[in-house]
Amino acid sequence: MEKEQRGYKAHVLVLPYPAQGHINPMLQFCKRLVSKDVKATLVNSIYISKSMHPDPSSTINMETISDGFDEGGYAQAESPEAYLTKFRAVGSETLANLIKKLDDIGQPIDVLIYDGFLPWALDAAKEFGLLGAVFFTQSCAVNNLYYHVHEGLLPLPLSGSTISIPGLPLLEPWETPSFLYIYGSFPGFYDMVVNQFSNINKADWVFFNNFYKLEEETVDWMAKLWKVKTIGPTIPSIYLDKRLEDDRDYGINLFKPNYSTCMNWLNERPHGSVVYVSFGSMAELEVEQMEELAWGLKGSNYFFLWVVRASEEAKLPNNFMDGTSEKGLVVTWSPQLEVLTHESIGCFVTHCGFNSVLEAICLGVPMVAVPQWTDQATNAKYVEDVWCMGLRTKADQKGIVRREVLESSIREVMEGEKGIEIKKNATKWKNLAKEAVDEGGSSDKNIDEFIAELVGSLR
Repeated sequence: MEKEQRGYKAHVLVLPYPAQGHINPMLQFCKRLVSKDVKATLVNSIYISKSMHPDPSSTINMETISDGFDEGGYAQAESPEAYLTKFRAVGSETLANLIKKLDDIGQPIDVLIYDGFLPWALDAAKEFGLLGAVFFTQSCAVNNLYYHVHEGLLPLPLSGSTISIPGLPLLEPWETPSFLYIYGSFPGFYDMVVNQFSNINKADWVFFNNFYKLEEETVDWMAKLWKVKTIGPTIPSIYLDKRLEDDRDYGINLFKPNYSTCMNWLNERPHGSVVYVSFGSMAELEVEQMEELAWGLKGSNYFFLWVVRASEEAKLPNNFMDGTSEKGLVVTWSPQLEVLTHESIGCFVTHCGFNSVLEAICLGVPMVAVPQWTDQATNAKYVEDVWCMGLRTKADQKGIVRREVLESSIREVMEGEKGIEIKKNATKWKNLAKEAVDEGGSSDKNIDEFIAELVGSLR
């Protein structure tokens, strides 16, 4: 079929790393592209595809490749290294088969947009002569640090002195991602994040899920190296510009949210009175940390809605909810966007995964940061010192945030002097996020430019 007769401007194949925090932003980017007359096909692993609940009315095509663990996904592998090694081998082969299949049925791919965690996908695309765009789901700051490690410009292990990197504020070693600060921890994941840059110079575009004003200096520095485009924040349009009809949620859930339980409970709480607590889809807390969080929430004496995944519930103190049920609600999963936008929410106690931070920014919710691992300490640094949208809790020598620290941080954000300034900044960033994705905003323009460049290259 001739390209000009296809009925759409171009066809993009979008490949996220198989985890909810990677799938959701890339799915949202697909929606933006589809709204601008680009055909989008989202590719998930076979296991993830069997596990999720997609929106039947979606305008995005769904396809699968194998990660080599079709029955159990990541949990089926004996180690992170084993998972990533097999995914690369099996994924490269099944991705090539998918590209061929789509070509054979008259739906040829024009560009592969791949997760930065999967650089081998670019090599597969280039074998077919396709254009390639890397999509980073972590912040520019975090990826700038990984790039400097990859290039040998930031030697490891880190010394005790502050770290000076172009485009970033001065950082203490403990404010860098855990794979750098705790050098040698999770070697498979360390290799994955550093090797994102192994072939980046072959990529035709470099996308970041944020907006220009959020990380202006870092974006400007990285734009000297690659064709960088900020295209976010990628949260459903109803919470930002409202230009995409019926775009109210991500459309994919790997966990089933307790929707009515959460919303009914919040509806009965006063304006700005609830502390929302969630540590995302992957963080696993120590039992001692879970106990300190529990008693810290109780001691703060605020209402709280706490998401504790089913796999983490056994770590809660035995008698915790007995004397707390009037003040708190614990659920296994929540509709986070709806919760954060609810008028009863006063602050968000978060692990500072980048998606959660972006959602809080977009919805203007002050944060109390309790980072755990990977990029979260760096995100927490930005939340407190750069965006001034929250406070960081300090862990003790055992790496545990104690109940007194959590209590005082929550109180300060909810009703302290710093809290007043934090709330003003939260409103400012919320407005800037909306402006970026709205018509003519920086991210909207970048998406339009990408499509124009892509279409121009196909002629």
